Amino acid sequence: MVFSKSYCPFCIKVKDLFKELQVDCNVVELDLIEDGTNYQEMLLQMTGQKTVPNVFINKTHIGGCDKTMQAHKDGSLQQLLSGEKENYDYDLIVIGGGSGGLACSKEAAGLGKKVMVLDYVVPTPKGTTWGLGGTCVNVGCIPKKLMHQTALLSTALKDARKFGWEFDEKGEGSTGLRSYVNAYAEFVEPHKIKATNKRGKETFYTSERFVLATGERPRYLGIPGDKEYCITSDDLFYLPHCPGKTLVIGASYVALECGGFLAGLGLDVTVMVRSILLRGFDQDMANRAGEYMEGHGVKFLRQYVPTKIEELEAGTPGRLKVTAKSTETDEIFEGEYNTVLIAVGRDACTDKIGLDKAGVKVNAKNGKIPVNDEEQTNVPHIHAIGDILEGKWELTPVAIQAGKLLARRLYAGSKLKCDYVNVPTTVFTPLEYGSCGLSEERALELYGEENLEIYHSQFWPLEFTVPGRDNNKSYAKIICNKLDNRVIGFHYLGPNAGEVTQGFGAAIKCGVTKELLDVTIGIHPTCAEVILLSVCGNRIKDPEKVV
Repeated sequence: MVFSKSYCPFCIKVKDLFKELQVDCNVVELDLIEDGTNYQEMLLQMTGQKTVPNVFINKTHIGGCDKTMQAHKDGSLQQLLSGEKENYDYDLIVIGGGSGGLACSKEAAGLGKKVMVLDYVVPTPKGTTWGLGGTCVNVGCIPKKLMHQTALLSTALKDARKFGWEFDEKGEGSTGLRSYVNAYAEFVEPHKIKATNKRGKETFYTSERFVLATGERPRYLGIPGDKEYCITSDDLFYLPHCPGKTLVIGASYVALECGGFLAGLGLDVTVMVRSILLRGFDQDMANRAGEYMEGHGVKFLRQYVPTKIEELEAGTPGRLKVTAKSTETDEIFEGEYNTVLIAVGRDACTDKIGLDKAGVKVNAKNGKIPVNDEEQTNVPHIHAIGDILEGKWELTPVAIQAGKLLARRLYAGSKLKCDYVNVPTTVFTPLEYGSCGLSEERALELYGEENLEIYHSQFWPLEFTVPGRDNNKSYAKIICNKLDNRVIGFHYLGPNAGEVTQGFGAAIKCGVTKELLDVTIGIHPTCAEVILLSVCGNRIKDPEKVV
């Protein structure tokens, strides 16, 4: 059945295809029948598609012109016409119940598809596990931001006295799916998976399509004692006791964020850094964020790598001995801590889900999955989203956006793809760092020093002036392409970085230029106005590439 409009060239193209295939079809010309508008509204509710043609074959919704032509090209149209289409248990199975997987599955279910989500959290070496929701909700963005805010409130309490508040410091505190299965999924055939629950019971399911959204888990060091005695961010938020004197191993955003809020809560914190801070981020900004942390109680042990972790005393917390070696000399470091937190990166959870049996190609070096611009793997009916994609952002909002748009393309005739360019993000260090676009290093690499104009400014947030702290520690800069004067990089170190960066991120997506920022009126008194009033007026004459 083809729901059509007699004058529509796309409808004519589809009808001509069926004539060429010598297929009889029932055509309903919506513009020629009295209640055509009602039909189209009903079709929108059923399929999520508001355009014509709207094609159905043997009760299966195909979609519009492009989808029909694609189905003809890949042979699936002929299967449907001949009744050869296999009867699967589900239209879509999503493997992974994190932010991206849930967004995709909810969207597909809302479009009338029969959807299953399989999610199983393998316990950490310390036995930590959690339920549906993935890293972000359980052990990532959400608890991290709340703990960061808790640490900021500690500083705010000190500031409050300078604003005239008097208080007693004695305080009290404490630290729409169709089917969901709590089971570990593993492919046994291209269209078939085995689901194993926590009791070891195996069940098999088939699906027309699959979405891989398995995410990543923290990487360990591969040294004696790491899994036995150390924790990761997967364990930190579930600790039933205060971690005490803590060593954070790593210089990732997870390492600096966790180290920052633990120090803000009053703990003795040391961060062991192998080489540089925040690899992949603008190094000027990363170093400024690190210097601020160092000035606020976080100790840094630089150019060291751990070689051994030993337990001196069991307890909650106990005592651990850490041995490390210098990356530059023969010097050996030994130190005692109550807790050792490893934050040296994350590994894609793709190696034990039978992708080889489904024929899905995986980068053997990092476990990442290459996809095209529609998140499609080399196997047409298997897609992938989120942190497991090769060369894409490892951010929750990106996974959510990709998941929703994928479901709409698969089942609602949409053509909109996820845009992975100029994604804004924030690192919630004690002084927050927000960025969008290119780092200074990357901009120099792509455009050359002669084609760049960089503007910058240090500033003192108004709310810091009364308590008299952190004068000119905040910093912002924009990187402009001289060829068209577009802003290609935005970097901000200061309070409320996420809120500030979000707006400038939207501007960069719209192609904002230096001239447009110059004529934009700032909101006074805010930190964001510094970008317009001070940063845009202070040019760095000779930007040097940071190696």
